[in-house]
Amino acid sequence: MSRIVAKFGGTSVANLEKIEHAADKVAKEAGAGHEIAVVVSAMAGVTNQLVDYCRGISPVHDAREYDAVVSSGEQVTAGLMAIALQKRGIQARSWMGWQVPLLCDDVHGKARIEDIRTDEFEKRLRTGEVAVLAGFQGISTCNRIATLGRGGSDTTAVALAAAVGADRCDIYTDVDGVYTTDPRIVPQARKIPRISYEEMLELASLGAKVLQTRSVEMAMKHKVNLQVLSTFAEEVGSDLPGTIVMDEDKIMEKEVVNGIAYSRDEAKITLRSVADIPGVASKVFTPLAKANVNVDMIVQNVSQDDGATDMTFTVPRGDLNAAVDVLKKECTDTVHEIVTNTDVAKVSIVGIGMRSHAGVAQNMFQALADKGVNIQVISTSEIKISVLIAEEYLELAVRSLHRAFGLDDPQKA
Repeated sequence: MSRIVAKFGGTSVANLEKIEHAADKVAKEAGAGHEIAVVVSAMAGVTNQLVDYCRGISPVHDAREYDAVVSSGEQVTAGLMAIALQKRGIQARSWMGWQVPLLCDDVHGKARIEDIRTDEFEKRLRTGEVAVLAGFQGISTCNRIATLGRGGSDTTAVALAAAVGADRCDIYTDVDGVYTTDPRIVPQARKIPRISYEEMLELASLGAKVLQTRSVEMAMKHKVNLQVLSTFAEEVGSDLPGTIVMDEDKIMEKEVVNGIAYSRDEAKITLRSVADIPGVASKVFTPLAKANVNVDMIVQNVSQDDGATDMTFTVPRGDLNAAVDVLKKECTDTVHEIVTNTDVAKVSIVGIGMRSHAGVAQNMFQALADKGVNIQVISTSEIKISVLIAEEYLELAVRSLHRAFGLDDPQKA
């Protein structure tokens, strides 16, 4: 039999009825003889309410106390899930992050896991007890509760699966797998049965909301087989009904393009007439990095006759004002004119097959040109191409690219 970690997100445990439904799935897996650990998120909407409580008391607050408040949502769900399992005649108990313990650094609100000590936890699993762990939380080196950032329960589940040597980590959510693109934009989008860690990491970082980026990074590092599946379907994880995220070497058919991702959360900044001399880029991007502004796509134009050039880059839309403030304060000798634009979006194609196929970029650019979509900025990696376009053309671009790369084809499903 297998050792399985099953994670249930907020929509999967949104109320008592859904917690009971999730408990039925866990009970079925346990009844089949599997050793199972459960990781739970807070009930849908609870974390937002707890955050609002903190902000209602004080907009500026102690991050350690913030973590103590917002982590309580997962504690409630863990206890309720354990009670629901006990009701079904299953030996179960809840665990908080500090009880395992799940050890984190001291960056409260977005802590990173440093170690998990699972001796007692695994001992209980071997006796057939179902362990229900509150996700999103651990204990810092200062002996305080620390949270892992929004979506951190995915990371908790993957880290636990790696620590206990689980055969599989099932991520139960409100979708039945990873799709070639957003079905709300492209009704022909289809579920991908298997996808590589690298592709999933790119899709997650480029706007796909199925898995938290850090959880995919951790799964790839520790070779944890992930499965994304629906809480609300009849199947359980051992039926393998979802999308398996796995090592590339285990995938026989490597699609040239496996998915189309998009992000509306983009803002473009153009710096006019920047001196085209060594060290200028460092003077621009160093203060932005120190201010924790994440810069994504970057392009620099060819130098003009006067030795000046334009530099364009993108930042998250919510960081735009902070980025402009930093540039105005820290780059007065370098930056003389700043032009911003929030009416932009990023569209990306992702596929491990790009490594061995020529002409992918040309096909992408031609498909967009045929629809009159102008490309403002381009960035690439070994397995992805991203373009920045006017936001009004986003859905048209996604549909066109989905069709151009054969992802509409039902024969590939």
